[in-house]
Amino acid sequence: MPRPVGVARLGANGGTDMSDAKKDPQDIDLSPDDRSRRKFVAMTAAAGLAATSVAGAAGRMQVVEKDVTIQTADGICDAAFFHPASGAHAGVLIWTDIFGLRPTFRDFGRRLAGEGYAVLVPNPFYRTAKAPVFGPISSSFNFADPDVRAKFQQLTGPINAAGAIERDAQAHIAFLDAQPQVHRSRRIGTQGYCMGGPLVFRTAAAVAERVGGAATFHGGGLVTDGANSPHLLIPKMKARFYVAIAASDDAKQPDAKDKLREAFAAAHVPAEVVVYTGMQHGWCVPDMPNQANGAPIYNKPEAERAWSKLLALYHTALA
Repeated sequence: MPRPVGVARLGANGGTDMSDAKKDPQDIDLSPDDRSRRKFVAMTAAAGLAATSVAGAAGRMQVVEKDVTIQTADGICDAAFFHPASGAHAGVLIWTDIFGLRPTFRDFGRRLAGEGYAVLVPNPFYRTAKAPVFGPISSSFNFADPDVRAKFQQLTGPINAAGAIERDAQAHIAFLDAQPQVHRSRRIGTQGYCMGGPLVFRTAAAVAERVGGAATFHGGGLVTDGANSPHLLIPKMKARFYVAIAASDDAKQPDAKDKLREAFAAAHVPAEVVVYTGMQHGWCVPDMPNQANGAPIYNKPEAERAWSKLLALYHTALA
C-alpha cells in the first residue's frame, strides 16, 4: 500500500515579508513592473498559507507509483510516475540534478503526489544509460575525481545538444497530458535542481502554453555569456517562476540574480528570485555529499522552506 506523505509548512522566513515591504519608503515610486513583482510575491505568500491547509488533506492521499517508458524523438526514456490513487490532478515534471533519477528523487515525486499532483520524474540521461546511473552516493563523494568528471561529461553531452531538452520536454508533457490522472485543463508545473535548473527554463520556453509554474533550486548556469544562455529564453515563457539561489553560487556569480530579475521584469514574467543566505549549492537534496570540509550540504530547515515556496507557487499557478 502506498504510504501517506507528510506536509511541508511555510516557514516564518519564507519569501518576502510584505509587512516590511509596506514600510519601504520607496514604495510610492514603484514602477508598474515593480508593483507587479510585489503583487506576485504577496500572492505567493498568501497562496503558501492556503496551500498548507489544502495540503493537510492532500498529504493524506494514497500515492500510486509506477515505472514507465516514454517515446521521445531520440529514443525510449525510462521514468517514474506518481499520482494520487484517485481523481485527476495538475501535472508536474521534475528535472533531477547531475546524479539523475534515484531514490531521493522518487521520494520527491512521491511527496509531491501526496500533495495532490501527478508527477513525472524522467531519467535525463536515457540516451546514455538507464537509471540509476550512479550507485548510492557516499558523503565523501569526490566531484574532482577525474573518472567522475569524465562520467559527468559522458552523461551530459547528449542533453546539451541543441534542441535535445526541448524535444524531451515536449514528449514528457505529452505523456502527462495523455494520462487519465492528469487534469488537462490545469497548467503543468516543472521544477529542477542543480543542472535541472536550465532544463526548467528550456521546458518553460519550449512548451510555454502548458507550463504555468516553474521553480529552480540551486540551478547551475541559468545566466551565462553564451548566446544560448537559459535566461535569454525568458521572453518566450508564460509561467510564474520561483528561483532559489544558493549563497555559494551567488558569491561566485553575484550579478546573475540581477540579470534574472531584469530579464523577468522586461518580459513581464512574474518571478521571485531569492538568495538563500548561508546555503551551499545542493542544499535542497537530502543525499548530497558533504562539503570538502566535512560539513553537510543538505540543510533540512531551509530545504523545507524552499519546498513550502514550491507548494505555494503551484497552488497559485497551476489553476
